[in-house]
Amino acid sequence: MAVKLRLMRMGKKKQPTYRVVAADSRSPRNGRFIEIVGTYQPRLEPSAISIDNEKALKWLRNGAKPTETVEKLLKVSGAWDEFKGNAPAAVAAPAAAES
Repeated sequence: MAVKLRLMRMGKKKQPTYRVVAADSRSPRNGRFIEIVGTYQPRLEPSAISIDNEKALKWLRNGAKPTETVEKLLKVSGAWDEFKGNAPAAVAAPAAAES
């Protein structure tokens, strides 16, 4: 089973909010999913991103492939850098200043 991290549309007509979910790649966009990883609210200013990095990392380490949009959201939350083995930017800056 190929698992993808992708967006699932919620909300009213013309007022979208999204859930970031781990789902089988063969299931429909708003269909069956395995686990909710976070939420994304693009209509707020600035847009609200709430991702559980522990769950996201668990799925990424188990081979789940994020969509392009979800990958961007994971970069904002810091989970993508942690998955790739890079230190988050906020943590790397003070370490460089101490040297």
